[in-house]
Amino acid sequence: MPAYFHRTTPAAPLALFRLLFGLMLFGSIVRFWSNGWIAELYEKPHYFFPFYGFEFVKPLGEYTCLLFMICGVSALLVAIGLFYRVAIVSLFLSFSYIELIDKSTYLNHYYFVSMICLLLMFLPAHAYFSVDAYRSRALLADQIPAWCIDALKLFVALLYVFAGLAKLNSDWILHAQPLRIWLPAHNDLPLIGFLFNYPWIPYVFSVFGCIYDLSIPFLLWNHATRPFAYVAVVVFHGLTALLFPIGMFPYVMMVTALIFFSPSVHQRIINQLGKWLSASSQFLRPRRTYRYSPGVKTAILTLFGLFFIVQLLFPFRYLLYPGELFWTEQGYRFSWRVMLMEKAGYAQFMIKDRFGHQTIVNNSRFLTPLQEKMMATQPDMLLQYAHILRDYYAKNGFHNPEVYVDSYVALNGRLGKPLIDPTINLANEQDSFKPKAWITPFHDTIYGF
Repeated sequence: MPAYFHRTTPAAPLALFRLLFGLMLFGSIVRFWSNGWIAELYEKPHYFFPFYGFEFVKPLGEYTCLLFMICGVSALLVAIGLFYRVAIVSLFLSFSYIELIDKSTYLNHYYFVSMICLLLMFLPAHAYFSVDAYRSRALLADQIPAWCIDALKLFVALLYVFAGLAKLNSDWILHAQPLRIWLPAHNDLPLIGFLFNYPWIPYVFSVFGCIYDLSIPFLLWNHATRPFAYVAVVVFHGLTALLFPIGMFPYVMMVTALIFFSPSVHQRIINQLGKWLSASSQFLRPRRTYRYSPGVKTAILTLFGLFFIVQLLFPFRYLLYPGELFWTEQGYRFSWRVMLMEKAGYAQFMIKDRFGHQTIVNNSRFLTPLQEKMMATQPDMLLQYAHILRDYYAKNGFHNPEVYVDSYVALNGRLGKPLIDPTINLANEQDSFKPKAWITPFHDTIYGF
């Protein structure tokens, strides 16, 4: 095995990452609960849009609060390092289950959090500055394998690089879309709002955003540029949080970027926390190295190798599909394409059968406003909704109901055009990984990644 995999590094960065990551997720769950979003998004809807292949993930109705409670408690246990191995598995499963219930709530950072949890399941994040380590001196260690830290750094770097590559497209760079749509809407902000009235500002933001994503992981990795890079992280994501309703994503990135700082920085923070908690110096500096058994180490490194191969290849799956990615969205999700398009549209469904029954669907009878908004612009959700309507009307007087849709979508400021062929009976179409022939051609080209 190469010498790199025998190197060790202080455990402080991983321990502090565990603490902050767990606290951030706990805060997110509390925020979600206090805002009433659990009921709004997971209890109120009558129908849901599961991800293809994960149809077994079902909404839990009145038990959804229990699922969020498990997730929140797991996050807190991960943060303090109590029953860590059980807690991180529970956090991964509960958080991922919530994420997979409904496509309408999909966000890139949900996927990012799930993958971080997956990595942490195999890392000794509880070996230092944790309740588990305090209770078991056999576990306590201030040194861990260097690849444990580098795996997290690499994953964060991949997110940024793919997000930057995705911005290398003609809509983003040449036309400053969709920022030309979004930024002027914030011209009432104090101090900086007036800037968004200048037509050149979206172009500046577009170019800067692309350069930032492509360069920031390398600047964070380099010791000399790291402090300035982290200031850029805080400014960039702070501004993003101010301008756009993307939840916890900016704060997730601010927290995860800390993993790039040197162990001495993390150790100083932990030492200060230790003073506040009256932790003994022996507890903070045990002078021991955490070691995996050879078989376990080989298995984990193999799994991590496969994990990163998948992460490298998965964003390129869109190349297997014809048509414009932003239009068809075949291969769009789970590929770190963050805030690249503005889609607006509507979808009007008609149900009929061979006996002459016919009706126009009122979507609000079946879907929440968020679900209807998301469904109207995403082909796979349009198909799922068509099947919901097919099954509903089959039980309510229609014989083998046919489902047709008039759907008009505007992409990045273009004029609206039909997204789905209105002559296709969607009741007979099946979802799969195959190209969806019933999506209408885009008749335009967005050049780039």
